Amino acid sequence: MCYEADAVPPVPASPAAVTASGRVTLPSADGTEIAAFQAVPGASSGVGVLVLPDNRGLSGFYEQLSVRLAEHGHPAVAIDYFSRTSRLEEREPDFPFMDHLGKLTRDGLYDDFAAGADRLRAHGCTAVVSLGFCLGGRFAFMTALGRFGLAGVIGLYGYPDELFGAAGPTQLASGFTAPVLGMFGGDDEGIPPAVVGAFGHALESAGVSHEFVTYPGAPHGFFELGNEEFADASADAWRRILAFLDELS
Repeated sequence: MCYEADAVPPVPASPAAVTASGRVTLPSADGTEIAAFQAVPGASSGVGVLVLPDNRGLSGFYEQLSVRLAEHGHPAVAIDYFSRTSRLEEREPDFPFMDHLGKLTRDGLYDDFAAGADRLRAHGCTAVVSLGFCLGGRFAFMTALGRFGLAGVIGLYGYPDELFGAAGPTQLASGFTAPVLGMFGGDDEGIPPAVVGAFGHALESAGVSHEFVTYPGAPHGFFELGNEEFADASADAWRRILAFLDELS
């Protein structure tokens, strides 16, 4: 697990920025209506962000993060993985996400990722970047596959190796066409350095441009306002996220 229901991004608001935001539904490739949250700036950079939540799914954390991105000129769409197996409306904090995780399918997820990217392109974005956390970080790495046509991917503490028999980003790296920015916690016991190293080697072998940053002593999920001890790591991660996006503007 990553963020609790009351988690808040460690990013200050920009009250002067003009944005419009709210819940929407998107048509996925197979016709399924999926829930999402979008935030659109008054003046767009042309670089949109597909926000991929952790294993709890779409929550206030990702809605707030989408608004913060829009305040910097980047349209953002955060998708809800569980639209196919539950109602589309906003959920209560005690939503049994574990019951729905096992029902996710790669085909359904890929269709939903594409739907989010298509919505951003419909907003006039000429470049789309994915940004994911925990499970969403793993998914963000996967969206570097050429089928999604993304300009870059950013994953925070996403597990890159094979998981429950399913190929992960390390195994899929030969099909990646987008540059990768990965950020990890040095004390994240679930993602040991050897796993990160193997992912980096796979990307190197595939000729994929990438940068990895590991924050010494930081745990899984360090990018959160309540983790005051790791405020410097969070600030640096946010700076790198914005710099990655600005390079594409």
